Amino acid sequence: MAQKVKLSTIAEALGLSTATVSLALRDSPLVAEATRERIKEQARASGYIYNRRAASLRTSKSGIIGVCVSDIMNPFFGEILKAIENELDRHRQTFVLCNHYDQLAKQRAFVDTMLQLGADGLIMSPAIGTPAPDIHLAEENDLPVTLIARTVEGCGVASFRGDDSYGMRLAVNHLIEQGHRRIAMIGGTDLTSTGRERERGYRQALEEAGIAFRADWRIPGPRSRHSGFDAVSGFLRLADRPQAVVCFSDLVALGFMYGLAREGIRPGIDIAVTGYDDIDEAAIAMPSLTTVANGQSEVGQRAAASLLARLNGAPPEESVVLITPQLKIRQSSSGIDRA
Repeated sequence: MAQKVKLSTIAEALGLSTATVSLALRDSPLVAEATRERIKEQARASGYIYNRRAASLRTSKSGIIGVCVSDIMNPFFGEILKAIENELDRHRQTFVLCNHYDQLAKQRAFVDTMLQLGADGLIMSPAIGTPAPDIHLAEENDLPVTLIARTVEGCGVASFRGDDSYGMRLAVNHLIEQGHRRIAMIGGTDLTSTGRERERGYRQALEEAGIAFRADWRIPGPRSRHSGFDAVSGFLRLADRPQAVVCFSDLVALGFMYGLAREGIRPGIDIAVTGYDDIDEAAIAMPSLTTVANGQSEVGQRAAASLLARLNGAPPEESVVLITPQLKIRQSSSGIDRA
C-alpha cells in the first residue's frame, strides 16, 4: 500500500514549516495568497488528502453542517440551499444534505447520524409533526440548530422564513382589487406553520374586504404540481364556481393551470390564478404566473450566517425572523372584464 503523504513532506519540498502548510490548506489569512496557492498546488501534485478526522480531534470542529429539508426537487428549497451553500463556502464549511420527505423517522435518523459524526451544526426545515424535544435533544448534545421555512413552537432556536400571512394577504388583495369576490385557496395543510400562516392570511384578507369565508372553497393538499392538477376536477364541481384562485405554492399553481388548460379553460382569462414563492419557472410559464416572492435566498443566507455566528460563540436566541414578501404581478391574474 502506498504511504500517505504527510504535511512535513509538502513543507520540506517547498522549504516551509509544517505550521505554514497546515494554515494554508485551511485557507488561513495568516498565509499570503500566493503562498497558499503554491502550497495547494504542491499538495495536489503529491496526492495529499486532508485528514478531516484528525483535524476534528485537534480543533473539536468537523467543518460539517447538516442540512435537512422536505424535498430538494422543490425549487423553493433548491433556492434556499444555494444560498446556504454560498454562505457556508465562504467559511469553508461543508454541508451534508438530507431529504426527509416529511417523514419524522427519516429526519430523526439523519439528526442521529449528524450527532455520531460530530457535525458542527444543523439547518433544517422541520418535518410535519416535529416536536420541540427533538430539537432540544440536538441542542443538548452540542449540535446547534437553526430552522428555515417552518417553525416549531417552544423549540428555543432561531427560525428564518417569509412572512407567509402577509404574503398571502398581498395575493388575495390583488385579486380583490382586480374585481374578484369569489376567491378559492388551493394547496397547503394546517399541519405545518407555513400552511397555517398562509391560510390565516387568506382568511384575513377576505374578512377585511367583507367577503365571507367558504369552507368548500378551501381545498387543501401537498405543495406539488400533481396536487394542483388533481384539484381541478373538484374545483370545477364547486357550486357558484370561484372566479379566482390563490395557490399555496407556485408548483400547485402551475399544476392547477395545466389542469385548467386540459379542460379547455384559459388560466389568466377565464379564471385568475396566483402562486407563491416566485420560483424561476413562474416568470416563463404560459401565462406567466402572478406570485409572491418569498425571499428564499435571504432565508438561506441569514439562516447559515446565524448558525455560523453561534459556532463562533454567539448565544442561542429563540426568535422568528420574518422576511418581507413582495407581490410579482404577471399575466395569470387578470381582472374581471366589465365591458
